[in-house]
Amino acid sequence: MSEAEPIRLQKYLADAGVCSRRAAEALIYQGEVWVNSKVATLGQKITPGEDKVTVSGKPIRVAAQPRITLAMHKPRGLICSNDDPHHAETIFTVLPREFARFRFFCAGRLDKDSEGLLILTTDGDLAHRLMHPSNIVVKRYYVQLKEPFPRTKVPLLLKGIVIEGERLKVEHANLVGDGGPVAEATQIDVHMHHGKKREIRQLFTTLGYDVKRLKRYQIGSFPVRGIPLHAVKVLSPKEIEMLFRVPPSTRPTARKPAPSHD
Repeated sequence: MSEAEPIRLQKYLADAGVCSRRAAEALIYQGEVWVNSKVATLGQKITPGEDKVTVSGKPIRVAAQPRITLAMHKPRGLICSNDDPHHAETIFTVLPREFARFRFFCAGRLDKDSEGLLILTTDGDLAHRLMHPSNIVVKRYYVQLKEPFPRTKVPLLLKGIVIEGERLKVEHANLVGDGGPVAEATQIDVHMHHGKKREIRQLFTTLGYDVKRLKRYQIGSFPVRGIPLHAVKVLSPKEIEMLFRVPPSTRPTARKPAPSHD
């Protein structure tokens, strides 16, 4: 598509690295997006290079960013935010210098106290694919609890618990032991293909078990293994597609993910 051809406004904002398409639609609905000094409307098309677009009063550059997708091994203590007055360091402030001039957004966050695999991208379409609920993107977590969790309560994790009108649940949970099946364990392998803020922590806390450590070790078929803590890896098209590949099996395993050292 040439730059002279009209495109949907939300795609333009995503290509410019402002936010995902879904977030762009919300900004348009809220009246935060203006085109040629007029409030934009949902479904509106603009011509890059000709129409003037602003978001919250700030002009959007015409040139689209290069499409870059990074896998980060997030340590504990960093938040997934572009700007937070209460935290000087975020996942974006610790990016390598060569990526500092690009605007990345996080396709699936981890809270401050969690660690593991994060996907950062300048590609709005990719972020939309990764976060849209219609796409099944399996995320795997290593959960360590302060007290042993009994196998008899695993069905509660799968059935879920309703908290403030929302059902919190996981799609797969398996106790991790040194050998075969165990009656209880402090370490659990958990799989989800959705995810609300602090959902895993809330689910275990409601059941009476405090989370000591939470690490996302895999998304789709792409593992964090091999990426050092704090480091990033530029993903190839093949590796990006691995994020959408459903792992061949979710059968219980006695092998736990290798812990990071921090």
